[in-house]
Formats: sequence, C-alpha cells, structure tokens
Amino acid sequence: MTSRPAASPHNSARPRRRSALLPTIIVVVALVIALVIFAGLYTDMLWFNQLGYSTVFWREKLAKLLIFAVGFLIMGAGVYASIRVAYRARPIYAPDNQRDDNLNRYQAQLEPVRRVVMVGVPVVFGLFAGTAAMAQWDKVMLFLYQVPFGEKDPQFGLDISFYTNTLPFLGFITGLLISVTVISFIAGLLTHYLYGAVRLAEHGIFTSRSAQIHMAVLAAVFLVLLGINFWLDTYGTLQNNGGYRAGAMFTDVNAVIPTKAILAVAAVIVAVLFIVAAFLGRWKLPLIGTGMLVITAIVAGGIYPWAIQQLEVKPSEGTVEAPYIARNIDFTRQAYGLSDMAVTPYNATTTATAGALRQDASTVASIRLLDPNLISSTFAQLQQYRPYYEFPKTLNVDRYTIDGKVQDAVIAVRELNPNGINPGQQSWYNQHLVYTHGYGVVAAYGNTVTSDGKPVFMQSGVPSTGVLGTDTSYQPRIYFGQSTTDYSIVGGPKGATPVELDRPQGNTPASKDSADTSGETMTTFAGSGGPSLGNWFNRLMYAMKFQSSDLLLTNGVNSQSQILYDRTPAERVAKVAPYLTLDGNPYPAIVDGRVKWIVDGYTTSSAYPYSQQQQLQDATTDSLTTTGGVAPLPAASVNYIRNSVKATVDAYDGSVQLYAWDTQDPILKSWEKVFPTTVKPYSDMSGDLMSHVRYPEDLFKVQRELLGRYHVTDAGKFYANQEAWSVPDDPTTAAVDKQPPYYLSLQMPGQTKTAFSLTTDFIPQQVQGTESRNILYGFMAANGDAGSVKGVKSPDYGKLQLLELPVDTQVPGPGQVQNTFQSDPTVSEQLNVLKLGQSDVINGNLLTLPMGGGLLYVQPVYVKSTGSTSYPTLQRVLVAFGNKIGYAATLNDALDQLFGGNSGASAGDANVQKSPGSAGSSTGGAVSNNPALAKALNDASQAMKDSQTALTKGDFAAYGTAQKALQAAINAAIAAEGAGTKAATPAPKATATAPPSAKP
Repeated sequence: MTSRPAASPHNSARPRRRSALLPTIIVVVALVIALVIFAGLYTDMLWFNQLGYSTVFWREKLAKLLIFAVGFLIMGAGVYASIRVAYRARPIYAPDNQRDDNLNRYQAQLEPVRRVVMVGVPVVFGLFAGTAAMAQWDKVMLFLYQVPFGEKDPQFGLDISFYTNTLPFLGFITGLLISVTVISFIAGLLTHYLYGAVRLAEHGIFTSRSAQIHMAVLAAVFLVLLGINFWLDTYGTLQNNGGYRAGAMFTDVNAVIPTKAILAVAAVIVAVLFIVAAFLGRWKLPLIGTGMLVITAIVAGGIYPWAIQQLEVKPSEGTVEAPYIARNIDFTRQAYGLSDMAVTPYNATTTATAGALRQDASTVASIRLLDPNLISSTFAQLQQYRPYYEFPKTLNVDRYTIDGKVQDAVIAVRELNPNGINPGQQSWYNQHLVYTHGYGVVAAYGNTVTSDGKPVFMQSGVPSTGVLGTDTSYQPRIYFGQSTTDYSIVGGPKGATPVELDRPQGNTPASKDSADTSGETMTTFAGSGGPSLGNWFNRLMYAMKFQSSDLLLTNGVNSQSQILYDRTPAERVAKVAPYLTLDGNPYPAIVDGRVKWIVDGYTTSSAYPYSQQQQLQDATTDSLTTTGGVAPLPAASVNYIRNSVKATVDAYDGSVQLYAWDTQDPILKSWEKVFPTTVKPYSDMSGDLMSHVRYPEDLFKVQRELLGRYHVTDAGKFYANQEAWSVPDDPTTAAVDKQPPYYLSLQMPGQTKTAFSLTTDFIPQQVQGTESRNILYGFMAANGDAGSVKGVKSPDYGKLQLLELPVDTQVPGPGQVQNTFQSDPTVSEQLNVLKLGQSDVINGNLLTLPMGGGLLYVQPVYVKSTGSTSYPTLQRVLVAFGNKIGYAATLNDALDQLFGGNSGASAGDANVQKSPGSAGSSTGGAVSNNPALAKALNDASQAMKDSQTALTKGDFAAYGTAQKALQAAINAAIAAEGAGTKAATPAPKATATAPPSAKP
C-alpha cells in the first residue's frame, strides 16, 4: 500500500493566505470608495463656502439625509417587525410528513444566518425606500415651509397651496406607507410559510391563529391607507389632465368626486371588518366586504362615470362643460401669468401711403438689422484674433444708453476655446494653468452696418475699447462663461511671475505686472473665484475629484492657488438654487464695471388646480434650439410658472447673486424660508443692472404656446375652437420649426414711448394634414424695460400686450411674406447678381413690427462668399407692408420705396452710403429697363453652364475659358447695375404682389 506524500507546508498555507487576503481587499476597496465619496462631499462644501452659499449645501444635504433616514426607518422597521412577529408566532411541532420534514431542513439551514437575514432584508428594502424618499425632498420642504397663495379653488374652497404644497406631500407619504405595508405583508407571509404557520393542506390552506391576526392587521392597514388615497383623489381630480381640459369637469364633479368619497368610506369599513374577523375568527364578512369594495370600485369608479359622460355630457358637451371650461381658462391664464394681458383690437391697414411711419419715427430708428443668429462667424472673423478664442453660435440682443439715447446692441464675449489651442501645446499644464480665460466684450449697433455690410462695433478690439468702456473702466477677463467647462488653476503670490496667458498684446505696451512672451501678455488672477489649493489635503481631494495625478504632482500649484470649476452660469446658479428651472439663454452685460451673466430662474409646479399642463421642452423648442443656438427647457410637465428670480454670475470671479424678482410668488417665498438669506430683494439691484434686465425668452415661449388657445376667454367660443391660433413656422429655414421670438425696441399702439420688448406672431391654427392660410391673426409683445433706478422696477415691466386682428384680416403672415420675397421676379433677378461667383445669399430673421397703422415686415439679406474664412455681410434689406414689398441696399431706402418715396421716418442706416452697384430696387423694371444688366446676367448664366459642361467632359482648357467669361460677365453686371441705379427715378413705386390669400 502506497503512502500519500505529506502535504507541502507551502501549498497548505496558500489557501489560508488567500482567505485572509480577501477581507483585506474588501476593506481596502470599501475605504477607497468611502474616500472618493468623502472627496466629492468635501470639495462641494469648499465650493459652496467660497461662494457664500454654505447654507444651501448644509440644509439640502441635511434635509435629504433626514428624509432618507425616515424612509429607511419606516420601511426597515415595518419589514423587520413583520418578519419578527411571524417568527415569534411560529408553531412548535414535530414534523409528521415529508413536506414538514423538508421545511425543517430549510429552517435548519437558515438558522445559522437567521439573524443576519432578519436584519439584512429590512436593511436592503430600507435602503431602496430611503433613496426613493430622498428624491422627494422638495415636496417635503415645500410642505413644511409652505406659504398660502391667498386664492382658493372653485370646487372645495381650499387655498391653492393645498394643491401645490400639501397634496403632493400627502400623496408621497401615503404611497410610501402603502409600499411599506405591501412589502411587510409579503415578508410576513413568506416567514409564516417557511416556519409552518401557513401551509397547504389536503382540505385547503392551513393558517395558524397568530398568522391570521398578523395578516388581517396588515390587510386592514392597507385598506385604511387605500381609503386615504381615495379621499386624496377627490382633490386630485382638480389636477386631472385626462378630460377635455385640465381640472374637474362635469363628470368629475358629479360622478368621480362622490364615488371616490364613497370608496374611501367603504375601504375603512372593510378594514374594520378585517380587524374584527381576526379576533373573532369569522372571515365571511371581510371577504364579502372586499368583494363588494372591488365591485363598487369597478361600477362606481368606472362604469358610472363612463355612463354619465356618454349619456349626459357628450350630447350637450359644449353647454354642460361651459362652467368648468371657464374655470380652466381662468386658472390656466392665472397660473401662467396671462391674466393681466392687455388685448387691443387692431384693424391693420394693408395700404402703404407716403409718410405713414411719421408717428413711429423712434421705432423706425431702432429697427434691428443685425441678425444675432447669423453673424457669429462675422464677429469671429473680425474680432476673434486668436484661435483659442470663440464666440457663441447665437449672439444676444441687449441695449445700452449712449449719449443719452438707448441703442439696441448685438453683444457677445470673447470666450476661451480650449479646442483652439495648437495640438502641440495641449499639455495638461497649458490647458489648466496657462489658457484660463477669455477676454473682452464685443458689441455692435443693431440698427446699422458699414457701407460694405459689416457690423458697426460700439465695443471691440484687444485691448477692449469703445463707448461701453475700456479695460481700465471694466474688467474684461472672462473666467466664467457658457463654453468654459474644464477646470483651471489660477492665482499666485504677489510679485510672482505670471503664468496665465492674458491676451494678444495689441497696440499697447504690456503692463508692469505682466510678462511678455511672443506678443502675448501674461497675468495672474487676483480675485476670489474658487476654493483654495494652498494645502496638501485640498490638493489631494481635488486630484481625486478630477482623477488627475498631474494636479497632485505639478509644480504650478502654489500657496495662493485657487481652482475654478463648474464655470458656466447655468451650472453655478443651479447649484446654489436647486429649486429653480433656468432659462436656456443666459446673456452677458457690462454692469457696474464688471461683465455679468444674467440668468432668469423660474419656479414651477405641476399641481396647480384647473391649469393646463405644458411640456416645457416642446413649448420652448424652435428653429434656434434645433440648430443648437440656444437650449430649450428640460423635458418636464408643469402647469404653473413664474420668473421668480433674476440671477447674476460675475464673469471674472464667478460670484453668484440671486434677486427675488417676483416678490408675490408663494413658491419662491417657501424656498426663501428653506434657504434664508440666500435670495436678496430686487431693491438691492443697481440701476445699471436694472437697465439690462429683459423679459425672459423661455417664459415667453411657454406663454405664447398657451395663448394659441387661451386668448379666447369665452367658454363657448373656446369649446368651438374656431379662433385657435398657432405660432408660425420659421420661414427662413427649410425645417418645420417654430419661429423664435425676437427682441426689438418698439412703441406698441397705445403706448407713449419705445420699450425693449420680446415679440411673436400668431397665425390661424395649423392642423397636421391640412392646409391653412398663413395670414396674421395676432401679434404679442412683452415689455422688457425694468427701468434704470436702483431697486425700483418699472410698473410697465412684464406687461403683455396682444394686438388682435379681425378674423377677416388680409394681412399676410410670415410664411406668405417670405414666399412673396422669394417669388417676386424683380427681387429674384437682382438676388441672382449677389449669387454670381457661387456666393450664398442668406435670409436673416423676418421681423414683424406694428407700424404705420398696419404690420411692417423687415428682413435683412446677407451674402457669404465661398472659402473657409468667409462670413456673412448685410447687402440688402427686404420690407413688406400689406401686399407690397420694397428692396434696397439700406433699410432707409427700402422703406422710402415701400411708402411712396418717403416713409416719413429715418432708419438707423439712413447715413450709410453704399458703394455703387450695391443698391437694389423693387420697381419691377430694374432688369427689363437695363439691357446691359440683362445681357450681363444672361452671359453669366451661360458661362456657368459652359463651366459645368467642361468639368463633366474633363476639358480644363474650356473650363478656364468659361471661368474668364463668367468673371467678365460678373464685372459687367455690377457695372450695369450701378449705372442703372444712378439713372433710376428718385422715388420708385413698390411692386404689387400676389394677394394675401395665396398660400405660401
């Protein structure tokens, strides 16, 4: 018999080492995870402390922690108690069959880990419940700190705050308790089964007395909670969106609300029957009661309301629902800030007469010609200076007072573009310590251009100069902006050599405290913009946060270093005011010697009674958001919105200020109680800041979307839906997207002065699959002038004025006007001159202005040549009034054409002298009366055809000849057009076009 070799001590120790190593690995992993979580919390705390909003950090975290704990404890305690009760009530007996023997084996296997399971299962469910509860922290806060609206609902007479603050909280609590009860019931039932208190027998299900009482009590609790839920549903009908309109309609009031109350009482009665049966052992009554409750829920909760709807409501719906539709109209308009909108009947004329614009001289002088959605590349080519700078895709419109006169301006800041850094220089050091900021404001007059179509800048250059200030009168460095998404490390001891690249040196010598390398000035950040990296612990925490060993090892960090991150205006405001929904278009302004980003914040609710729900993303999506120019609001449904907060973010040091703009908003008042001292009164706003506040775009978009139906206040007409409107599609784009609203300075009919306003058009409702007339039914403007006095808001700010045109109007809508511009033979022929040489002709924004007793349309026309460095320049202006159009090189000339040779007012470009050949005419005979121009255009057309034919055949000699002929034809056309312009009559008549009823 062979003896087995003795086990090697080395081999026998290996399993033991592995088993000993495993707990160590687990502990190390747990410590690393804990350290990462701690690093995130610690760095967040530093960020909030540096901004002065530590109250927000601690209160939000504490509130979430407490709510998590409550949810965890309620679920954990409920499940644990149910398991514990079931275990203690287990029967003690000897197994008498194979099944009992199997259960006994399961119990024996479970016994070693029973205590762990009895605690672990409740803990797991508690974690899930706590996490879900924590996500509802805002509902808890609004309930605890609620402020009454001072207005009551029309059905129950309760304050609106009951629906917006109390009802969501009660629904959350009821839902949590129902979940706890159901899971506790299941856990208890499984425990009873495992220990034999509930088992399948030959004659049915055997249940011990203790198990019966246990399950009956839980069933009774469930039914009570179900009854409470039914009762809450009676109030929830006022928030219902499943009927004809939001709110409780006829069937809800007369059928649903009474039956919900009956079901609530019935559920409580059945719960009592379960408790009685549990102690008496008689289950017949509770089982019958449960069956009756189910039948009642089906009949009273479903069949009865359906019968009322079909038999009583549908045959006379318009009449029967009228009182409830009126409620919906009133509360929807109230919830969206439309109640005080002024409606002005506007019987617009379509006849353009000489001098018609005399009464609108101030508006004519302010008409904006620069399209902020098109000229970003123009700004870039003329003002970018370095590839590591950039301008946003869509610029902003603001206004500045210059020499006592308010001027509309198209404005942007020169932001840092990290992708523009030379690839060979994109080291970690350069990206985070050298290239840290953008530089300077660039602004152009909105109402004029140079003679060759470029913007006239009121603020430009490096160093920054202009009528808005210099780099000594305002801080031009942009450390915080919309495209600044990476972190930077800035700051240093006084007298240390600067490492941050500041700006191109320009024509001025470098300052004494700057180093000059390769024509660039250097600087050191001197503000308080981010948490300190001056100690090793903070440095380690941020190295972990950003997962960067370079941050930990670099020699570029010193005792005065700060780290800047979360640098976009929206990010910063969202963190310090987590209860706000933010407008998708923050905009910059020079305010009190600093560049400030102004961000509009909204408080919203989806629980306002009788108010129609709006999907924010759908309502705020238009032709600009689809191209990425601005961002729409998030995909959330609301039925209440207020522009409650105006926030500013300093572009230099990132400091955030919140101002309570809508001081009457109860939801904002609640949040001010949650986070006291974080929101300042608007009385603290400087006059300079006040002068740059404007009406927010996204709020306006939501309001105009509602207004398509809710401009009608008569319930009968509303139901008939014969006067419904739509926002027109943007006629300047190929895609089917809504036309964006436009900022304009204009004087509305009935007003005594010009106001900076946000405007939109309305046309008849567009129904998919049908063709509707594209005529103008309405025009709305929101006054955005808050004044310029410190802490005093103009009483006119925020006023909505709707011009309502007669239903038989003949005023063409934007689509018809654009179609007329494109199909007019004279305009088309002259635009062909601009297209010669493969240039692109781009239609700018089509503006609508109520002027001259009618509606004036103005559209700038841009030309962009080929080439990577090309950019659009304004070369022509199209105008329309009624069924006539005008077309010229300047707006002033185009208006004079349109209005019989003299519009009666001067446009902002009245003094612009276009070069010969740059003026257009809409007289209808520019080409036919100029044989030389006609011949040149024909020659050019033939030359382009010859060029294409030669390329197809590969005959490059013929192609070269054709190109020379094309260039000669272009030169001849320009010369002929110039000669024709000089010979044109001083006051040509505008061209008559197709009648407004023609479909676009």
